[in-house]
Amino acid sequence: MNTVSNPTLTSPSAMPGRSSALLVLILSSFFLLYKYVLQVSPSVMTQELMQAFHLNGAELGFLAAGFFYAYMFVQLAAGPLLDQFNPRYITAMALLCCAAGAILFSVSQSFMVAFVARALMGAGAAFATVSYLKLTAFYFSAKKYAFVSGFLTFPVMLGALMGQTPLAYFVDKFGWQHSLYVTGLCGIVLALCFALLIKSPKMDAATKAPKLAEYWQLLKSKRNWLLTFYSGLAFCPLAVFGGLWGDPFLQAAYHVDKTHAAELVSMVFLGLGLGGTFLGWLATRIDERFTIMTSGLLLSLVCLTLVVYWNVENLWYVASLLFGFGFGTGAFMLGFVLGKECNPLPLAATVIALINSGDALLGAVTEPAVGRLLDVFPHTSAGFSLHAYHWAFSILPLFLLLAFVLLRKVAGEMKT
Repeated sequence: MNTVSNPTLTSPSAMPGRSSALLVLILSSFFLLYKYVLQVSPSVMTQELMQAFHLNGAELGFLAAGFFYAYMFVQLAAGPLLDQFNPRYITAMALLCCAAGAILFSVSQSFMVAFVARALMGAGAAFATVSYLKLTAFYFSAKKYAFVSGFLTFPVMLGALMGQTPLAYFVDKFGWQHSLYVTGLCGIVLALCFALLIKSPKMDAATKAPKLAEYWQLLKSKRNWLLTFYSGLAFCPLAVFGGLWGDPFLQAAYHVDKTHAAELVSMVFLGLGLGGTFLGWLATRIDERFTIMTSGLLLSLVCLTLVVYWNVENLWYVASLLFGFGFGTGAFMLGFVLGKECNPLPLAATVIALINSGDALLGAVTEPAVGRLLDVFPHTSAGFSLHAYHWAFSILPLFLLLAFVLLRKVAGEMKT
């Protein structure tokens, strides 16, 4: 999940009306929600996709990761494009890209076309968070902007939740192709709303443009790279579990149907939304960011390990552990705060984009890697065996342990 700083604000006298600001907040939030519906959608149609395109686990992981491949590269250009051109038109075009990807995916007859469609979704989605913070910066005063920035986690959470149980219901009732086709049409409607209803006010001030030498210093900073890989390792287990492999694992491990598995995975995203908001607020109150981030990693590690290997029979316990897994993962967002504080303010958006690339990079590599590990073991009539999941998922706790090591190194670098 990405975050950017507020680079430029209009003066209070130039601020538009409350209704215009509310409209921007609502539409921008819907873009974030839409992005996460698309991102996690493969998790509720794994068997359907494997059958439709004759895929094994590694190939399905590669197909789903096409979203991250495009996202990873395009997001680095999202900030400059939104700064250079009218953000409402750029955002509308990004939404049309997402919608085109969803519609193309729904009618795909080959793996290659489906992969291109998935990449189109990721390319458009790369603008969602940056657009949210850019447009709301135009429409909200500096005093209100802090709240608006914190509010970002709620549409993210709602989008991930809608991509689970509600989408699973529609996939069961209408099929995955029709469900994604309708999702694409919704993106077109949202794009038209951005293009026709939002008017960007003129800005009366701007921060200085960074010089090339400052970008070079950013890339040379060891702390920035440590934060990049910490962020990727801390968030990747949730992205892999919640975005693709969690649903079929829960069906195999806890003998639940697709809809109930999606409901359980929804608890991960509910925990992430509430955890990110609460832990961010807590960090401003007690100023112990590394303690909070370390505690979040520990909570995520314990909860994920218990869900994967303990196999408790009470589903309420499973739901609570999944909520704890998501809640602890929410602490990773403090890495973006550290990145902004360790670099000059004009470079804040670039720093955040760099750090967030760790999430996309690790997600793009790990989803197909888990699928390849699953393919090593014999399949059952229902899919992959529980034994296969236990081995394949062993890399997820390892990622959290490595994130802990890197976080300790970041803390050491901050002291020097």
